[in-house]
Amino acid sequence: MTLKKEKRNKKKQKNKSNPSRRNANLLLLVSFLLLSILLYRAGVLTMSSEIDGRNLKAFAATRTIATDTLLAKRGTIYDVFGEPLAQNVYSYTLIAYLAESRGEGEYVQDKEMTAEKLSTVIDLSKEEILNFLNRKMNDGRTPYQVEFGSKGKGLTELMKDDIVSLNLPGIDFIETQKRYYPKGDFLSYTLGYAKLDENGKIIGELGIEALFNEELTGTDGYKKYQKDLRGYKIANTPEQIVEAKDGNDIYLTVDSNVQFFIEQALENASNRYKFDQLNIIVADAKTGKILGLSTTPSFDPNVRNITSYLDPNISVAVEPGSTMKIFSYMAAMENGTYNGEETFKSGTFVTKDGTELGDYNRNGWGYITYDRGFALSSNIGVVNLIDKYMNRDILKDYYKKLGFGSRTGIELSKEVSGKLDFQYETEVLNAGFGQGIMTTSIQNIKALTSIANDGILLQPYIVDKIVDKDGNIIRQNTRQELGRVASKATTDKMKELMEQVVLNGTGSTYYMEGYNLIAKTGTAQIASENGTGYLKGPYDVIRGFAGMFPKEDPQIIIYANLKRPNPNSPSALASVVKEVVENTSKYYNIYNETEETTTMPSVKLENYVNQGTEKVKTALQTAGLQVVTLGNGGIVVDQVPKENVTLTEGSRVFLLTNGQEKLLPNFTGWSKKDVLTYLDILKIPYEIEGTGYLTSQSLPENTPITEETTLSLVFQPKYQENQGT
Repeated sequence: MTLKKEKRNKKKQKNKSNPSRRNANLLLLVSFLLLSILLYRAGVLTMSSEIDGRNLKAFAATRTIATDTLLAKRGTIYDVFGEPLAQNVYSYTLIAYLAESRGEGEYVQDKEMTAEKLSTVIDLSKEEILNFLNRKMNDGRTPYQVEFGSKGKGLTELMKDDIVSLNLPGIDFIETQKRYYPKGDFLSYTLGYAKLDENGKIIGELGIEALFNEELTGTDGYKKYQKDLRGYKIANTPEQIVEAKDGNDIYLTVDSNVQFFIEQALENASNRYKFDQLNIIVADAKTGKILGLSTTPSFDPNVRNITSYLDPNISVAVEPGSTMKIFSYMAAMENGTYNGEETFKSGTFVTKDGTELGDYNRNGWGYITYDRGFALSSNIGVVNLIDKYMNRDILKDYYKKLGFGSRTGIELSKEVSGKLDFQYETEVLNAGFGQGIMTTSIQNIKALTSIANDGILLQPYIVDKIVDKDGNIIRQNTRQELGRVASKATTDKMKELMEQVVLNGTGSTYYMEGYNLIAKTGTAQIASENGTGYLKGPYDVIRGFAGMFPKEDPQIIIYANLKRPNPNSPSALASVVKEVVENTSKYYNIYNETEETTTMPSVKLENYVNQGTEKVKTALQTAGLQVVTLGNGGIVVDQVPKENVTLTEGSRVFLLTNGQEKLLPNFTGWSKKDVLTYLDILKIPYEIEGTGYLTSQSLPENTPITEETTLSLVFQPKYQENQGT
């Protein structure tokens, strides 16, 4: 026992005397444990697709795969003949890849040759281009890619095509797009506008652009590819592409020539008279198609100089005034109680609650017939018809039957329903002559279609068709009958009454020899914003016009409103309507051309494209038109206005020639419409101030027009006071 104990003690002493061996054993044990943990973790990684809640494959993919969105092209909005009114335009930024890592043929190798060829297309010398191609980063390395400064940006489609045709390795483009309205301030409230959002996508925000945003937008695609550490595509690696599906195109019923007549008439009125606002709609009486509509003041959707986001023709309801008498008389006729030869005492009428209602001539015209009362726009005539032969329900139900009090459903944004809210005796009687109720211009157009179609009410519409990118028509609108709302006897009688308004009544200002224009005029007070009655100022009225022509078989319907006309400008509304009637009737050849229907000299344009510039210019000047040529070429390549448009003597015609040199004219004295037409043809950016005729421009006459040209313009009105009645 003693010997064994002695051996153990010796062993303990030996171990105490060798600490390095003890440490080595401990290190070996720790290493074994760590290796075991690592092997276990590796096994887990091998067997599992997720670690700590993260999908490893997805994580790896996002570290090496890039996804670029391929934006769908927004659809184009056209007029009825396919002339673009709103479209996408593209510009390009030129880039050059310099990194050899892209692989053979994928970067610029021969810089001398590349610079020499590019200098023939873009406005940079060979030496300037070489400076860009030879650039170095701060650390001396070659950059992955370079751009070419301002001269390499904003390239047109033609310039891009010219560069592509050079077949230069390593040359590429960054594409940008925007929404462009080639006619500027033209059909603005109808088209609305669209603009780029923060993601580079074009989004509609007003008008057709907003209402049909989904149809116009299309569906974006994408491109997936392998990227390097700097985020660039690795050359010669596969990529996955899902092509974008472009948006649909929309064709409107609007005829740009009719729209031009309207815009021209509004501009002429704006420059001659003082008023707050004038709006007008022109419709095809036989189909319900809207041929043109506009308002002044308006805006240019390219610059969005908007003062109001509400279209007065669609989104604003006002008291219609005496134009409503058309439908009150129709209600009496359809109720079987109308006798046009019966008489009533004009002047004033006292209701049961003691309210006195009156004609605009409070003394009246004595005892007159109801037929004559319509021509003279007698309020008391309507009051007596309602008081004796109708009631609230009969009147309101008939108004509703014609579409008042509800939206028409026309394909325009922010349409309002108006208001038919009359309950008590005085309210009912006031409603009969258009006071205390609210209607929209488009509602009146709809109701007037019943007179033009022997009692059949039509649905107004402004979208002719929607077409996809393969040319398939996915929606086609046509004449839609909404039912009979009046007998032919009633509508025939209304035509006779409306004819007398123009021949021998309140609408005599609208008389035009040979046009058979029939109408009803109206004057409405403007309600105060706080709802406490009506404004009392000398300007605080709305003049209205509801008419059609020719009487026997109406082809065109017009409804217009003039807000707050200056007392010295009573003819403003009549001047617009008569100008539109004259030009539209000639354009559609509604009357025999041999008839004496012309009130002022006019010229019908032909198609001058591909003809000699000087020959066309001489012929147009001889006919009494002002000719503006754009470019110094000998051949006409485009014209504004187009063929078949009839212009009054002194109007401007713009001829775009095939010449490259274009010099800025002196615009002084030009109307705003003519100046903007010129600038839009050449796509010259501009800033404008005021309205009327040009008084100053930021660049002098004969300044060469380039892609860098931009203009600031100031306009002022040129009023002609005391125009008479």
